[in-house]
Amino acid sequence: MDTLISWFQEHGGSVDASSLGFAEIDGQGRAAVAKRDLPEGHNLFSIPRSLTLSTRNSPLPKLLGDALWKTHELGKGWVGLILCMMWEEAQGPASKWSGYLATLPTDFNTPMFWSEEDIQELKGTAVVDKIGKEDAEKDYHGRLIPCLNARPDLFLPELLSTCYSLEQYHTHGSRILSRSFHVEKSDDEDSDEDAEAGCSDAMDTDEAPQLVAPSGPGSAENDSAAGAAGEDSDDEDDEDVGDVAMVPMADMLNARYGSENAKLFYERYDLNMVTTKPIKAGEQIWNTYGDPPNADLLRRYGHVDVVSLPGGGEGNPADIVEVRADLVVDCISSGAGDLSERIDWWLDQGGDDTFALDRDLELPPDCISFIRLLQLTSGEWDKAQTKGKLPKGKMEPAIASVAVEVLTRRLAQYPTSIEDDEVLLSPERTGTLSLNRKHAIIVRLGEKRILRGMLDNMRKLAQGDGKKYNKRKADDKGGRSGKKARQ
Repeated sequence: MDTLISWFQEHGGSVDASSLGFAEIDGQGRAAVAKRDLPEGHNLFSIPRSLTLSTRNSPLPKLLGDALWKTHELGKGWVGLILCMMWEEAQGPASKWSGYLATLPTDFNTPMFWSEEDIQELKGTAVVDKIGKEDAEKDYHGRLIPCLNARPDLFLPELLSTCYSLEQYHTHGSRILSRSFHVEKSDDEDSDEDAEAGCSDAMDTDEAPQLVAPSGPGSAENDSAAGAAGEDSDDEDDEDVGDVAMVPMADMLNARYGSENAKLFYERYDLNMVTTKPIKAGEQIWNTYGDPPNADLLRRYGHVDVVSLPGGGEGNPADIVEVRADLVVDCISSGAGDLSERIDWWLDQGGDDTFALDRDLELPPDCISFIRLLQLTSGEWDKAQTKGKLPKGKMEPAIASVAVEVLTRRLAQYPTSIEDDEVLLSPERTGTLSLNRKHAIIVRLGEKRILRGMLDNMRKLAQGDGKKYNKRKADDKGGRSGKKARQ
């Protein structure tokens, strides 16, 4: 840490060494710790925008030129930033970021690096389909390698098997995925003069699990770059990849569900890590990943959160279960005729192809709407098309009956039962589990408990009527200001 701090300060960063220290904590690695009692609003450290590492700040894109950058689609996804990090590391001490890159991890606990045997422990979860290793390697061979070969003056042939290897590609991609921030371009960067000066971007971290603008002026909120190293991302096509940046010092803070007590804020030229509540001496200083479910935590960062749950027990309160729309179709299609036209219309109207179930244990309105759409009579279907409106998400016994079938089949996709997993995580057995297997069991157990709880609710509704259910949903909606911010 002394080396990193020295490099940081030499390049214009400032650290309040009387307030912030670093320590090794069991199960969490290196962590930031308060050295004294800290008030809310205390500035822990500041980072010059120019010290963030992004495709805007690295000189490589300009050295390559726009034509080559566009030819190999380096501005699409995270390939360009990975290449910049590879190139900067290959420069050794000549790189502005050499002191920082030397401190970044080389080993990861994310599923990207798991064995096939360990991956099988995640069967039934949505994690397996989102690892993206094959897509990452396709980008490496199809986009990055041709670029390397086109400029041997920039990418020395003798370094191709080391600094630019597939292994290094995965390593840098995982660094981006687990440690990057979303940094918006500053106003100054809109001018050519400021761009030449190397000004950086302006950060984002707090609101949704995906990359979103901060909730208030000047706040910079932390989120991993979904899409790095092949990571699947719905937002990738819409986002300016130049906004994704590595932020020295800020990426040293750990995160845990509901524990955030510091946040990154930005000003015109600097990014500041500021306490958001009082912190006692000796307490850990936590940033936020936005409180995502354990499936996302494991996939992006290689760890899971296990805290006390509101209803008792332990787990991650933000856990969700994904249910694919095609599973819903399979449960309805028998005897329903060809539903493809309705499915296409659903998607054209902006309907999702996956539904997220959470610990509310209530069927999401969009899932109810989809089931109702598939169950419409021919006359009702024609009327819906004429109006151009999807069915309302109103619960009734017929909907609940379909949900019972859907949830039963979804639960059967896991190779083990809830009881099996609880035994494996018991004090007598958990010590014999590898870290990967333990994490996989925690992820799938959290999901299965949601499915079982929702299945119990749907069975009760299928035997009665949905009036009380719909009233409760309406009351809940009226008592909320909107969707919970996902940070």
